[in-house]
Amino acid sequence: MSGHRRPLLHTVTIGHSRDTASRKAAETFADAWLAAGHEVLAVADWPEHAASWLRPAHRLTDPGPDALVIAAAPLGWAQVARRLALSTPWRPERTFGFASLAEPIAAALAGSVLDGVRGAHADGGTWRIEHGWTNSFPHIAQGGAA
Repeated sequence: MSGHRRPLLHTVTIGHSRDTASRKAAETFADAWLAAGHEVLAVADWPEHAASWLRPAHRLTDPGPDALVIAAAPLGWAQVARRLALSTPWRPERTFGFASLAEPIAAALAGSVLDGVRGAHADGGTWRIEHGWTNSFPHIAQGGAA
């Protein structure tokens, strides 16, 4: 064993598109995160089309969270991610997304700036963006199968 441990996450900022599903996912996550005794530093939302995504990018990173949690439609997220990469100290490997961000169009729209972003599918599987591609990993059930 190498003794390498993943850093603990306590504080997050949450970003979401303004559509109903993204807003609800963000609210549900925030409630669960707070109930677990953790802290939400900020919540930022954005439209799918805007002149600039600088304001939500700064709202996501300026509080200095341990991680970002994103629930968004791919187009708006791609725009925000590009702005995060250009204008903030954002680290994609400290960003976690809902299943909508695993859609291949998200990586295609934003390109390699998303490398390191990862998350979970609704079925318990996980995904990670590497080299501009979204890789999915199936859920592996624990315990014996009958």
